Amino acid sequence: MIYTVTFNPSIDCFYRLPDFRTGNVNRAEEEYYYPGGKGLNVSMMLHECSISTTALGFLAGSTGHAIQKMLDETGCPTDFIFIKNGFSRINTKLHNGQETEINGIGPLPSSEDLNRLKEKLQQLKKGDTLVLSGSIPHKLSDDTYFTIMQTLAPKEINTVVDTTGELLLHSLQARPFLIKPNLQELADLFHTSLHTQEEIIKTAEKLQQMGARNVLVSMAGDGAILLTDDKKIYKQNVPKGTVVNSVGAGDAMIAGFLAGFLQSNDYIHGLRLAAATGSATAFSHHLANYHAVEKMLELLPETETLSAF
Repeated sequence: MIYTVTFNPSIDCFYRLPDFRTGNVNRAEEEYYYPGGKGLNVSMMLHECSISTTALGFLAGSTGHAIQKMLDETGCPTDFIFIKNGFSRINTKLHNGQETEINGIGPLPSSEDLNRLKEKLQQLKKGDTLVLSGSIPHKLSDDTYFTIMQTLAPKEINTVVDTTGELLLHSLQARPFLIKPNLQELADLFHTSLHTQEEIIKTAEKLQQMGARNVLVSMAGDGAILLTDDKKIYKQNVPKGTVVNSVGAGDAMIAGFLAGFLQSNDYIHGLRLAAATGSATAFSHHLANYHAVEKMLELLPETETLSAF
């Protein structure tokens, strides 16, 4: 079973505009509403791929109930904790040739709420996978993910961390099975810029040295590079296409990698399914359906094996 935790789920409102001007009334040409949050996206994509999953996390208020209803309609299994105070956030995504995001704040879980989550996580068993995705409320400590992983270490589960900054760096001490920075996030971690394949690989290797077992670097239209815990490096290019919405593509990649790896115990198959789910999602309004993923798999070029620099 793959469990995901999303501390701060949302309703994501997508508006496509012919133009966007500050200080004016802007009218949308298209609008879409989806349950949002990185962990939720991973669980929804896993469910689409027929992989057993449960989405955990915190919801609050009427917006929280709306998120729960949206997820129920997808059939994706959930086990959320409802917070007494506040409202789950609403995020706004504007598309007018560029992508602009306005993300809400969301509610703050109490210590009692956090303990209830920890109790649920104690139900995980050896061989399960836990995905910790996205940001946490700003008043929580940067070692929150690390603390969760450390508590669960005796259970011998696989952990996946997809976040940024200090929250990610702290988690590396617990040796996560997989992390998935995108190119900009990877550069930001080390306050640098990355321009060449050599620079990308050398920087990702630093994360392995700091504790990550496998590092999947997503590079949008340039595909992905995977550094594995058996010291192999693979590059997967992706077909060209029209990006409709990049939100959720990285989350779909994590779901694809886990689905592919669990099915085959093969890193290359995991990488290829990650590239297919990520690309198919980027070319869709929201998370791709599995039919689109299968079609994308057929279009993928051969996986390259690279050498360390």
